[in-house]
This record gives sequence, structure tokens and C-alpha cells, in this order.
Amino acid sequence: MAITIKSKKEIETLKQGGKILADILREVSEIAKPGVSTGFLNKRAKELVLSYGANPAFEGYRPSFSKKPYPATICISLNEVVVHGIPSDSIILKEGDILKLDFGVTYKNLCTDAAITTGIGKMTNEKTKLINATKRALELAISEVKPGNHIGDIGFSIEQYIESQGFSVVRDLVGHGVGYQVHEEPNIPNYGKKGEGPVLKSGMVLAIEPIVAIGSSQVRLCKDGFGYETVNGSLSAHFEHTVAVTDKGHLVLTQ
Repeated sequence: MAITIKSKKEIETLKQGGKILADILREVSEIAKPGVSTGFLNKRAKELVLSYGANPAFEGYRPSFSKKPYPATICISLNEVVVHGIPSDSIILKEGDILKLDFGVTYKNLCTDAAITTGIGKMTNEKTKLINATKRALELAISEVKPGNHIGDIGFSIEQYIESQGFSVVRDLVGHGVGYQVHEEPNIPNYGKKGEGPVLKSGMVLAIEPIVAIGSSQVRLCKDGFGYETVNGSLSAHFEHTVAVTDKGHLVLTQ
């Protein structure tokens, strides 16, 4: 599949959908407290997205590695589960959990994708540092988005910063193009070399998503067949924005 270029009108629609997505992520994160189930968060996300006249982009989506479609509205991953965790009424948030919310919205037939990580209750210094470093890595990566730069510039900035903070990037999971579909070309690894990979052009829309672990970055598929978890049980964090390449630089669409 070739890299797609979106029109200015399409990017404006993606920005509208991205605002809906960001508002829902904020609301869901605010009700995430000890004693609340991840299943409840999922139900609330679905109620909200439908109330905005949009649809969940992940529910029913079948990734290439799975024989079954994803069964929930929002991906909710805890602690050592890195991404794509399935919410459940039996999974109850507890003090000290690291909660990752990864959400996709389809609005007027165009998709946006974003993720945040938040601590439940009191965090250790190490957990706080992990969350803050992952969020900062996304900010640095977005600053590399401009016409003429390369996909490798984005990954290089993430990897260099994360390793300087003593953490590891998860190399088996990557960002991606987005817009007409949930996943499009190009892949956007969280590592790379400056000046390598596809050249960024105005109209490209990218989902950039640093995924970071405290210890080893090796991951494996969870028993549920959807989530990925660190092999050694180390904690992880994940932030993501959908970003458009513009004539003058970039525009964050999911805020």
C-alpha cells in the first residue's frame, strides 16, 4: 500500500475527529481511579463516542496478527501489558497501576488515533519518570515532523531521548500512517537513523507513538491473543498523537 496524501479539507475533518478523541480520552482518564473496572471505562468511552456522532475505530478491527476482530471500544493496558489490552469488568484498577488508554475514532469516514498513560493513585519516582519520559519523547518526535525530514528522524529522536533516561523503546511495535484506515503506510519505528526512511511530505498523516519499558523491551503476545506484554514483566508507558505534515511543519490533530 502506498503512502497516502490527505487534502486540506480532509485534514480539517481529521482535526474535528481528533478533538472528539482527545476530549473522550481526558474524560475517561479522569474517572480512572482505584476500584473502577476497565470494563466500566470501556462502556463510558463507547457512550461518549456515539454521543459525539462518531464511531469507535478499533471495535471490530482485525489486526493482521489476529484471526478475531478486536472486541472493545478502547484498548486499556495495565502495567506490563504494553498495548491492545482488552478491558473487562473483572479487571479492577488499584493504587500504583500504570494505565494506558489507546483510542481510535472514526468521524465522517476518517480515522484518528491517540494514547495517553496515567498513574492510578500514588506513583513511585521511577514510574513517574517513565511516564514523563515517554510523554516527552512524543513531544520531541513531533518536533521532527516537517516537509523534507525523514521517518528515521522521528525514530532517532525517540530512541536517543529514551535511552538517555535509562529506559528502552519497544522495537517490535511501531507507529503508522492513519486517516483513511486505522493502519496505513508508512510504519514509524521508535528507533532509527537520521536521514533514513521515507521523506515527509505535506498532507501525510502519521500516528506517532513512543512505547517504552523500564527494563527489557522484549514483548510477547498475551494469552488473550490481542495484548502485548513485556517478557520479563517490566512496566511500560505509551503516548500517541495523530499528526499531519503541513507546508510549514506539522499540526497535532488529537488535542
